[in-house]
Amino acid sequence: MITRTVSKNPRTSRGDLVNDLQRAGTKVTKAISNTLRRQGLKSCSARRVPLLKPVHVQARLKFAREHLDDPEEDWENVIWSDETKIELFGKNSTGRVWRRKNAEFHPKNTIPTLKHGGGNIMLWGCFSAKGPGRLIRVKERMNGAMYREILSDNLLPSARALKMKRGWVFQHDNDPKHTARVTKEWLRKKHFKVLEWPSQSPDLNPIENLWRELKVHVAQRQPQNITALEEICMEEWAKIPATKPIISIRPFGLWFVKCSYQSNTVRATGVSAVKV
Repeated sequence: MITRTVSKNPRTSRGDLVNDLQRAGTKVTKAISNTLRRQGLKSCSARRVPLLKPVHVQARLKFAREHLDDPEEDWENVIWSDETKIELFGKNSTGRVWRRKNAEFHPKNTIPTLKHGGGNIMLWGCFSAKGPGRLIRVKERMNGAMYREILSDNLLPSARALKMKRGWVFQHDNDPKHTARVTKEWLRKKHFKVLEWPSQSPDLNPIENLWRELKVHVAQRQPQNITALEEICMEEWAKIPATKPIISIRPFGLWFVKCSYQSNTVRATGVSAVKV
């Protein structure tokens, strides 16, 4: 009974299971968790994934199919970039679900999120298979002109420091500042090759795992003000060694992109293959 219940609704709490069993006249013991574990189910934090519309799903699948067989050396020549917000105090709460092994990205086991949801700071950073590039704080509300200035001041220096090969590729997402006509023209004039990227796909970008590691280390140091938060972010970023296996060669986990067909609708989920 309880296995059927959590399979239908993974967010069922242990208290709800106890109430259901008692209403059914079943004697409740402390073995609920053990019973579920024997069925391959355990309580886990629900993963947060982008809220996908059908057009996003199709774009992600198209991207995966086009790049699934790209050689490893192609991905080693990509500079990945993104912005992230780091909170001064606390972490966003997570829900828990009962799920089987390797089912963390099934829609029932995830929490949909939209990009960029105390005090906090916004950061821009980049990295490649060779290690982290530059990390900077974005102190004002970013617009297209500021974004181009960030790239002008930090992207090429990062590429040089990382000793990227000739013809390296730059990745950024489809934020309007990134895809504006002026920004595209600026990138073209600078002769930057840009990786075409599917919308609503931060989970396919391996830098998300680097952000996660950074936030964990920053939280462990418990900064007490914004100035300390920025300083600690920079210090922890600088501690990431160039030899650390940040990328597990097919970096954004195309071989983890899963397709399922239900009611003639394709659903796709992706998970980064970065090992940090």
